Amino acid sequence: MIQVFSRRIHHTKQNQIINSQIFLKRTLIQSNNQYQFHILSVSKMQSQPFSSSSFSTKKDEIKPESKPTMASKRLEQEEEQQQQLTKPILSKDHSTSFSKNLKNQQRRRKVTNNGSSSGTSASRFLSRQQSFRRDVEHAAAETFLLTRLSFTLLRYLGVGYRWITKFIALTCYAMLLMPGFLQVAYYYFFSKQVHRSIVYGDQPRNRLDLYLPVNFDGPKPVVAFVTGGAWIIGYKAWGSLLGRRLAERDVIVACIDYRNFPQGTISDMVQDVSQGITYVCNNIADYGGDPNRIYLVGQSAGAHIASCVLVEQAIKESSKGDNISWSVSQIKAYFGISGGYNILNLVDHFHGRGLYRSIFLSIMEGTESLPRFSPEVLVQDPSTKTAVSLLPRIVLLHGTSDYSIPSEASETFADALQKVGARVELKLYKGKTHTDLFLQDPLRGGKDEVLEDILSIIQAGETIAKDWEAPPIKRLVPEFMLQLARKISPF
Repeated sequence: MIQVFSRRIHHTKQNQIINSQIFLKRTLIQSNNQYQFHILSVSKMQSQPFSSSSFSTKKDEIKPESKPTMASKRLEQEEEQQQQLTKPILSKDHSTSFSKNLKNQQRRRKVTNNGSSSGTSASRFLSRQQSFRRDVEHAAAETFLLTRLSFTLLRYLGVGYRWITKFIALTCYAMLLMPGFLQVAYYYFFSKQVHRSIVYGDQPRNRLDLYLPVNFDGPKPVVAFVTGGAWIIGYKAWGSLLGRRLAERDVIVACIDYRNFPQGTISDMVQDVSQGITYVCNNIADYGGDPNRIYLVGQSAGAHIASCVLVEQAIKESSKGDNISWSVSQIKAYFGISGGYNILNLVDHFHGRGLYRSIFLSIMEGTESLPRFSPEVLVQDPSTKTAVSLLPRIVLLHGTSDYSIPSEASETFADALQKVGARVELKLYKGKTHTDLFLQDPLRGGKDEVLEDILSIIQAGETIAKDWEAPPIKRLVPEFMLQLARKISPF
C-alpha cells in the first residue's frame, strides 16, 4: 500500500510540472501572437491616411488569425502525449493496487481457512480427548464397583475349598481362551461399530452397548441381549462376541447391563432389564434399527431374567391397570439359551454346584419369592391365561451335556408353554456343554449352529444373498486349547 501511495504522489508531481510547462508555453504563444498583431496593425495604420471613419471601419474588420501556428500545433501534440502518458500510468497504478488488494484478500482467506481448519482439528482432538477421558473414568468407576462387590460377595460366600478350586479353574479357563478374548476385546474397545455404555436409566449399571452393522441400506432387525453370569458376575461386555457375529450379518445388537448381586436382587435385575428394553424399543430407530423387528435373547442367568421380564410385562398388559413403557407385541420372538425357568427345581442343583442355598435364596429374595420369579410356574397359573396369549414366539436352545443348568430345565418349560397354548420351539444340541454354545463354538470359527438357528428366524423371508455377503467366521483360538478349556471349565 505504501508503494502505491508513493507512486501516486510521484505521478501527481509530474503532472503538475507538465501542466505548468504547458501553461507557460501557452502564455508565451499568446504574447507572441499579440506582439505580431500589434506590429501588423501599426504598419497598416502608417500606410493609410488617418481618419475617424476609416479607423472605425478597419477596427471592426481587424481580427487575430484563426489559423493555428506551429507553436500551437506543437502544444496540442504535447497535450496528446501527456494524456497518453497519464492514462496508462493511472490504469497501471489502479491494476497494481487492485491485484495487490486481491492477493492480500486471498492471503487473509487462506489464513482464515487455515485457522478454521486448525481450530476444527483442535476441537476434534479435544472432543476425542474428552471422550477418551470419559471412557477411562467410566472404566475406573466400573472396576472399583466390581472390586467392591467382589469383596462383598466373598464375605457372603466365605473362602472355602470349593470356591478356591472354582476360582483356580476359572483362571485357567480364561487363560486358555485368552487369544480369542484379546481379539474380541480389541474389537470391543476400538471398533467404530461399537457404541459403549449408553445410559438407559438412573442406576449405576443402567448401561447398554450397541453393535451396529457396517452397511445401512434400510432399517435393520434388532436383538436385545441379556448376558449371563450366575446373577453375580454378569456384565454387558460378555455379549461382545455374539454382538460382533450378528452385526456382521446386518443385525443391530443391544447388550443390556444390569445390577448383579449383592448390588441388587432379582427384582432389581428384572427392573433394569425391562428399562433397557424400553430404551431399545423407543430409541433404536435413531440408530438405524427397525422398531417393528425387535428380538429378545438371553443366555444362562440372562435367559431366566429375560423370561421373567417378558412374562411380567404380559401380565401387566393383560390387567390393563398399569402404565406400560413398552409392549410385548413389539418383541417378535424370544430366544432362551441354556436358561433355567423353574427356580424351585434348581435350588438344590445350584447348591451342589457351589452356589450355596443361602446365597441363592438371598439373590431370589427368599423362598416365598421363588414362584414369582419362576416363569414356568407363572404360565401355568390360571389367572395368567390372558397374559400367556400375549407372549411372542418362544425358542429354547440348550445343550444336552450342560451341567450348570440341565437341559431338562428348557424341556419342562417348553412342555408347560405347549400345555397353555403358547407358541414354543425347543432345540437340543447333542453333546454341547453350558459354555460350548456361547463361547467355544463361536471362538472355533466356521459354522456356528446357534447363530445360524437364530438368524434363520430373524432373517426369515429376506434374501439368502446376505449370508454370502457376511465375512467367513475365522478361528480365534487353536483347537487343542478349546478342548482343554472345555475340560477344566468351572461352568
